[in-house]
Amino acid sequence: MKKFENLEVLAPAGDWERFQAAMDYGADAIYLGAKNFGMRASPDNFTFEQLKKTCDVAHKKGIKIYLTCNTLPRNNEIPEFEDFIKNVQQCMVDAVIVADLGLMSLIKKYTPDMEIHMSTQTGIVNYITANELYNMGAKRIVLARELSLEEISEIRAKSPSDMEIEVFVHGAMCVSFSGRCLLSSYLVNRDANRGECAQPCRWGYHLMEEKRDGQYFPVFEDDKGTYILNSKDLCMINHIDKLAEAGVTSLKIEGRAKSAYYVAVITNAYRMAVDWHKKHFGEPLPDWISEEVFKVSHRKYCTGFFFGHPKDCQFYENGGYIRNYDVVAVIENCCGGFIYATQRNRFFLGDTLEIFSPGCKPVIVKPEKIFNEKHEEITSVNHAMMKFYFQCNHKFPKNSIIRKKVN
Repeated sequence: MKKFENLEVLAPAGDWERFQAAMDYGADAIYLGAKNFGMRASPDNFTFEQLKKTCDVAHKKGIKIYLTCNTLPRNNEIPEFEDFIKNVQQCMVDAVIVADLGLMSLIKKYTPDMEIHMSTQTGIVNYITANELYNMGAKRIVLARELSLEEISEIRAKSPSDMEIEVFVHGAMCVSFSGRCLLSSYLVNRDANRGECAQPCRWGYHLMEEKRDGQYFPVFEDDKGTYILNSKDLCMINHIDKLAEAGVTSLKIEGRAKSAYYVAVITNAYRMAVDWHKKHFGEPLPDWISEEVFKVSHRKYCTGFFFGHPKDCQFYENGGYIRNYDVVAVIENCCGGFIYATQRNRFFLGDTLEIFSPGCKPVIVKPEKIFNEKHEEITSVNHAMMKFYFQCNHKFPKNSIIRKKVN
């Protein structure tokens, strides 16, 4: 029971909207990137002004902010780092996540009071490395994704009790070792170790015989090629008790490039799962909580390396996503027995809707009448960002999400 008390739910944020989603839906801590030195170049990320604002807002709610500085920088970037890390410190972030030992030394030199978390990019797979990094000043280690629960338990048992252990528990898996991949650099000149991965592991591939130029042969009988490098998504929602027992401190959700809806749903699921175990230790997680992870766009799920060598973690049929739900609206207000909302995707009178709010079981509703802003009855909500309302006896907090099953 005690192992769940301080178990951290760590959510991603690629921009302000996703930051708000993580905050609203139960994150204990949020990790995000600035404009430089972070491993996700595709999201908007945060200016120093925005970073300061996120820290101010999050800290008022008791939420921590961790900044990613986990690229592997080249020589020409090093002179920029002193000003960068000093500006980061002034923003009052709670910790920086770093992979490069040189940057670690510069953080200790320029901002000696800054808390340091060693990134999964460091490739930590044993207690000797963990202890050495702790002795060098790391407060937390983010373990390589290739470790089993048994190996994590041994690292916990053979390391200082105040050294925190963080592991990825949900999201995209990388075919390379803890994200150290060269495919993207070789194929399209986008360096995965500098936040620019093009995800070529998700592409379809054929074989070509050297004397038959232009003739392509599928590895399997599939006219689309074969996805020989494509891994399933990681999901440990049903095994949080085992992670806690192994001594994990922080449950990290992958997804700084994912949507705000994704961040909200997955953060909420893990928040509710941790809270369930705190109150109902030893009892299985209710299906309605574990089923939430299937209500976002995702690949097929697996448990990675946590239970030994993965036997079913690759998916060869395609590189795409499964999407069973669409967000159709966001709630603005609930009063007088009505829900007032703003449209996000088209839906119709008679559709069965599901309303999703922080820490609560989703509520099914089927409006009998829908009204527009002019108080006219309508049969479809089909204009982008239109305001509408319908009768409902339940009350939901502002920004609760209305979604619809699509298949």
